[in-house]
Amino acid sequence: MECFHCKKKSVLGRSHTHHRGVAGGRWKKRAPKTQRLFKVNLHKVAVMLDNKKKRVLLCSKCLKRIKYDIKKGGRPFIQLSPITSNSTQESADPQSS
Repeated sequence: MECFHCKKKSVLGRSHTHHRGVAGGRWKKRAPKTQRLFKVNLHKVAVMLDNKKKRVLLCSKCLKRIKYDIKKGGRPFIQLSPITSNSTQESADPQSS
């Protein structure tokens, strides 16, 4: 899985526990370093592509940039889909008569 815009994806790295070793300077019990996976913080977002609504995965950095551009009045690189919800229309009490 990768980001739709920047193509960021998971990276293999090493996990290091900070163990000091033993007294006397010998490293017989030194800190182990094991392989681990650094995952991308992806979010499912509805965007407008070619005037059609499409759900894509965006990393949090790209999503933050889009929201910042919208707030400052600029033009974002991807247009987010407008939010439509029926819950706000049905909030009126049906038994008001």
